[in-house]
Amino acid sequence: MEIVKGCVVKAKAGRDKDVFFVVLDVDGSYAMICDGKRRTLEKPKRKKYKHLSATKSVLEIGLLNSNKAIRKALSSFNDN
Repeated sequence: MEIVKGCVVKAKAGRDKDVFFVVLDVDGSYAMICDGKRRTLEKPKRKKYKHLSATKSVLEIGLLNSNKAIRKALSSFNDN
């Protein structure tokens, strides 16, 4: 599965392992990811593709405008 903007991904490595994020932007071999809580829109995490596992879900670009909307969209994935 290709990692694109709006894609829901799962971290495979690091302290955020097994947590779901949404991809805000893609740049070369890196993706900017956000979960709306620990990693907000203002301070996204830069992570290499090899440390991410893409899901089949892609969120609408309109949902990526606030941290609250991102948390709500990811709540079903993270089971919080």
